[in-house]
Amino acid sequence: MVRAMHMLLSVAFWLFFSITSIPCFAIAVAIWLVSLPFDPQGRANHLFTCAWARLYTLVYPGWKLTYVGREKIDPRKAFVLVSNHASFADIILLYGLFRQFKWVSKHTVFYAPLVGWNMYLCRYVSLVRGNEQSVLRMMEECRTWLRNGMPVMLFPEGTRSKDGSVAPFKHGAFTLALDTGIPVLPIALHGTHAVLPKHGATVSLRADLEIEVLDPVPPEGFSDPYAYGEAVRRKIRAALGQDPIGAPGPTPDPAARRGLEPRRRHPEAGPDQER
Repeated sequence: MVRAMHMLLSVAFWLFFSITSIPCFAIAVAIWLVSLPFDPQGRANHLFTCAWARLYTLVYPGWKLTYVGREKIDPRKAFVLVSNHASFADIILLYGLFRQFKWVSKHTVFYAPLVGWNMYLCRYVSLVRGNEQSVLRMMEECRTWLRNGMPVMLFPEGTRSKDGSVAPFKHGAFTLALDTGIPVLPIALHGTHAVLPKHGATVSLRADLEIEVLDPVPPEGFSDPYAYGEAVRRKIRAALGQDPIGAPGPTPDPAARRGLEPRRRHPEAGPDQER
């Protein structure tokens, strides 16, 4: 009986998601057309997308949502926002912060009907996996956004975790922070793996979810993006209870460091995003 209700609720969720995406995208296009002359950064479309995503967390009956530390995302400043990634639901929940940022995502997501097309309207940043020129363009585009005061949002694990544990970070986000002098702002997502795990389509009946914004980690004191990334990863793991505070992290593979300096724009610098 519980399994049947679980399946029924999941089907209802995805049906509601699909149906509401049609009018929501139509509204997004209208906002884009009206705001285009005076909103080159796509801020209005992003805020509407935040409301669009929030709709799904409001209507789903079993999710208890808590946002902690949202005030740390100062809207007057740019940050390199990074988060652990364990579920498709992470994207919806991060929109619920209602703060400006530009997603970095693999290019195929932009082709998804309605939701992907909306990413173009919001001027998000695309990345072709394994393509050096695409990575270079992505990194430069992110630097431009950051220098113009716009935060960027990345999942430095590169893909969703299979078991909820925080995997080693790629160094692209931390190279951006070092290049621009802009702090990394870590976000710990609690409980999302149980909501909609990787390669799963069923939505959990109940979940206690917490989106915890941690203190910013400035680039001062770091010269190596790998060490920077590991320090941030340990903060997120500690917040999630996966590491005791102060516990040593894994030593980055020396082979992965070769070729990093002085040329930071190595093809591996970009986050291998999966959304």
